Amino acid sequence: MMGVSGAGKSTVARGLAKRLGWDFAEGDALHSEASVAKMAAGLPLSDADRAPWLARIAEWIDAEIAAGRHGVITCSALKRAYRDVLRRPGVLFVHLTVSRAELERRVSRRAGHFMPASLLDSQLDALEPPDDDEAALVIHAMGGPRATIRSIVARLEDRQGARAEAGDS
Repeated sequence: MMGVSGAGKSTVARGLAKRLGWDFAEGDALHSEASVAKMAAGLPLSDADRAPWLARIAEWIDAEIAAGRHGVITCSALKRAYRDVLRRPGVLFVHLTVSRAELERRVSRRAGHFMPASLLDSQLDALEPPDDDEAALVIHAMGGPRATIRSIVARLEDRQGARAEAGDS
């Protein structure tokens, strides 16, 4: 589950995993203490700061694949280069998009999160939405978590149906 801060990654990913009976992991929990402190101080992470974090997320994905399990993990995955670190056969990125005004509203109302609203601009500036050649769904997450989860499930079912039809011909 990818997107900028406030897009609803954690809420939607947790709900999607529960609905599908899949494993769930909070990517933010895999940040180093130094990275969390840096963000809490209002400083954006550099690519070098993100590299070990992305490696830990990739390890989680690899463990799920090796165990034959399905899972949902959150990660901003703002740049294609970051997604390239995480890309595996069978991995699908779900990019949650939300209007800027809604992002600002959500981030300003969050309590107890290390990511301050002041970093929203740096995330939006860094964001490289998935290209057409990437395995990704773009989901407009303005309707609330339940509606967003329903939309994702419907799109996943459409993808499964299309793959099944392609295999039949």
